[in-house]
Amino acid sequence: MKKLLIIGYVWPEPNSSAAGSRMMQLINSFQMQHYQITFASPAQQTEHMADLNALNIAVENINLNCTSFNDFIVKLAPDAVMFDRFMMEEQFGWRVSEHCPQALRILDTEDLFCLRHARHQAYKEKRSIIDENLLTSDLAKREVAAIFRSDISLMISSIEVELLQRLFKVDAKLLHYCPFMLNEAQLTQVNPHYQQRQDFMVIGNFRHAPNWDAVLWLKQQIWPLIRKQLPNVVLNIYGAYPPPKATDLHDEKSGFLVKGWVDDAVLAMQSAKVCLAPLRFGAGMKGKLAEAMYCATPSVTTDVGAESMQTELPWAGAIANDPQAIANAAVKLYQDESIWQTVSDLGPKNAKVMYQQESINSALSQCISQLTDTLTSHRQANFIGSMLNHHHHKSTQYMSQWIDVKTQLKVIVEGADEQ
Repeated sequence: MKKLLIIGYVWPEPNSSAAGSRMMQLINSFQMQHYQITFASPAQQTEHMADLNALNIAVENINLNCTSFNDFIVKLAPDAVMFDRFMMEEQFGWRVSEHCPQALRILDTEDLFCLRHARHQAYKEKRSIIDENLLTSDLAKREVAAIFRSDISLMISSIEVELLQRLFKVDAKLLHYCPFMLNEAQLTQVNPHYQQRQDFMVIGNFRHAPNWDAVLWLKQQIWPLIRKQLPNVVLNIYGAYPPPKATDLHDEKSGFLVKGWVDDAVLAMQSAKVCLAPLRFGAGMKGKLAEAMYCATPSVTTDVGAESMQTELPWAGAIANDPQAIANAAVKLYQDESIWQTVSDLGPKNAKVMYQQESINSALSQCISQLTDTLTSHRQANFIGSMLNHHHHKSTQYMSQWIDVKTQLKVIVEGADEQ
């Protein structure tokens, strides 16, 4: 059986974030391709992480800047290694290249981090993201370099594929479009109708800056406009890891209810009449909006929120970018059952167009199989990647080895002091 090593930036939490759900979808895809999977991470394990052992996935805790990883990967001898975000490729890519050169190196970007960061900066500085100077930051250079160094990068957004090819001149052969993957049960589930639902909802991990900003925007500007027209409705705000500054916003009187962690996000989505996702910056696909689609819950979002998630069918809700327009669209959907039903029916239809697991899995499997068979010629054609591997990995290697020696010396000195 073929072996896949996944090096996780964090342990996957499918009920906490879209990134966690995405990782579990990829794990399932590679299991369907008959890979034996080991998931390793330098992060601390969490109470909300998926039970990987129950899925027959080996779990390993690994250390940054430590030679123990060299022995670990030599012993494991994986056929493929997938880095969860570019930071893990920076940390471990050179070790994989040196000690397991035959392994296919896959980068899962989740979303394009430099794009999300640039949009955040543009928002804070009140600048237009059309200003592509924001996209050529040091962060972008690090992330795009990791994409060049990898054999293939999995991209969740078609917009980001186009950006990488146009602005950064990344060869199309280094990129594979791989959106969310929803199974048949999700795409065909029976959802509650209009009369069985009530209230508004918003959901998102509070550690994710775009989500926290959306909650603040709702509190300060959007929700008061909705309550003015619908004085008896409430907004249920769900999300993992709410900080005190978020729970402090909880206000029964105004119907602004910060509930934090929810055990069943799908049930919460099915119970709501309208999902609000007023995102002012961000990147990638939005898990909450994909979930709203297959739960047949109309959603009101922004251009950023809907990016790379639209089909030829109308959006299953409304897209607006200023508080009054967002509020008016939300109220209209909430009050008019006929409009609500028409929009609700569009959700699963859009999801089926974009997120059919079978076809996406098939395309990914074909991509991985072809790369495995032509890996030598594929790498020879990627001269920029080879050059970046040579220079960057050497500098990272020397820094890592220095930190490792420094750590060992500290242990020796502390041991001598105790004696």
